[in-house]
Amino acid sequence: MKRFMTLVLFLFAVAVPFQRVQADNLPSPDFGPLASLVGEWQGKDPEGKPMTASYQWTGSSTTLVETMTKAQKPMMMTMYHADKNGLMLTHYCKLGNQPRMRADRPGGDVKTLTFNFIDITNLAQPTDAHMHKVSFTFQDQDHFTQEWMLSKDGKELPHRFEYTRAK
Repeated sequence: MKRFMTLVLFLFAVAVPFQRVQADNLPSPDFGPLASLVGEWQGKDPEGKPMTASYQWTGSSTTLVETMTKAQKPMMMTMYHADKNGLMLTHYCKLGNQPRMRADRPGGDVKTLTFNFIDITNLAQPTDAHMHKVSFTFQDQDHFTQEWMLSKDGKELPHRFEYTRAK
């Protein structure tokens, strides 16, 4: 029994660092133009009021975190991550629900990236207000727009945000 326990402990001691090395060597997913957003951005909401957006990596650069703020109070957060041949997002909305959307994996010089609705949590009725789609348009390294599509009572209402890289 003593030898068996010694063998188990030895195998565990060898296997754990090996698993860590394997995880560290995994390639980072291709986020296309979303990867260029890392940093701070200044913009305007649909009413023309000042906004900021911050993008940072988490999870060993496997997830991009977007935090949108207005008047120094967090408004919303969105997490972007790879999923098979595409990109997924979960949007933690100020409406209190969490839509998930998917975009095809970008390739080449992409100027527009569109995420389409898959499903949602915490929505009582399908006609209740929720974000249903978002499109990014990348003008250049220092300018981009987001157009979120709000679905409410079967109608789609656009919400456009324009951003400039903070200096």
